[in-house]
Amino acid sequence: MEQQQTSLLPRGFRPVENGRVREVIGLGLDELVPGLVVEHRPARTVTETEHVQVLALMGNEAPVHSDTEYCRRTGHPQVLVCGMLTLNIVLGMTVRSTSGMTTGNLALDEVRWTKPVHVGDTLSARSTVLSARRSRSRPDEGIVTCRVDGFNQRGELVVTGTRTFFVPADPDVVRDATGY
Repeated sequence: MEQQQTSLLPRGFRPVENGRVREVIGLGLDELVPGLVVEHRPARTVTETEHVQVLALMGNEAPVHSDTEYCRRTGHPQVLVCGMLTLNIVLGMTVRSTSGMTTGNLALDEVRWTKPVHVGDTLSARSTVLSARRSRSRPDEGIVTCRVDGFNQRGELVVTGTRTFFVPADPDVVRDATGY
């Protein structure tokens, strides 16, 4: 009976007990091989509420983000979404699969915003694993670097950068210990 349950196990889940499964979050070091490309879903549409809240939280008073008339007079048809919101939405979409079990971020490098983003744009993300190795100082963890690219609904690159983070060398040990 156990073999039959395992064969019926949906992808992306692991057995917990009698007919219960648990969603798998994050990949382990051996799964994050250089060259692997992950297209993250679902996509996210940027809302006015998110835009206004991030500006308020950051204290960002730049008129390019809040003054429609200023934008019109400087060649923008509408206000621009703050680049940090764009970056955070895109990075957030990558976490569930690539770094869902991370114990820490190490670096965010070479970030570039390549096209403007507006309220109502729908963003998607793609991660490409650039390197993965066991940590010398933390042998139970690996260090992974990914290029993260964010796209708008037209498939245009809007933000790109590299992110380096820890992942468990053996994700099942961590999943068993934490209930994930």
